[in-house]
Amino acid sequence: MAKLIYSAIMSLDGFIADAEGNFDWGVPDQEVHRFINARERTVQHYLYGRRLYDVMSAWDSWDTSSEPAHIDAFAQLWRQAQKLVFSRTLKEPSTGNTRIVSEFNAGEVRELKASANNDILIGGPELATQAFQDGLVDECQLYIVPILVGAGKKGLPEGIGAKLELLQERTFGNGTVFLRYRVPS
Repeated sequence: MAKLIYSAIMSLDGFIADAEGNFDWGVPDQEVHRFINARERTVQHYLYGRRLYDVMSAWDSWDTSSEPAHIDAFAQLWRQAQKLVFSRTLKEPSTGNTRIVSEFNAGEVRELKASANNDILIGGPELATQAFQDGLVDECQLYIVPILVGAGKKGLPEGIGAKLELLQERTFGNGTVFLRYRVPS
């Protein structure tokens, strides 16, 4: 059975975007990006809400062939993975390997976990909240950037209480810290 992993890049004070919606402070450097690429080689599916899908869809059309190798490698990984987008307003995907579903369906995600050979990454705190509430999330993988943004969009689901088990930690040269936690069932 595949693991459902909630992954986020967030500020030290827990935000994925600042009060103006900016997240450029969280763009990974080469070392962090290579680590992300290595982790995401095991990802077969991405689950997104509309807003995160809109941001990530740039990877589909961006010609990364002249970009640094770590950028091009991520683009290739992202393009090859299957994307499942939960949106009430989006009718057609703008990227390859993408299916649009109007509502989050825990049963469908359970079936996907049972049938997938590799990991499933879920992005966005609102979508992750639904998955946490339904007991679907197996791991949290958090990249904590050493910056305080003060306000904005929270990176962790609201109203979810659980004691997590630390599985892995790593500190990078730029001060970013990777934390990988098992979510109890």
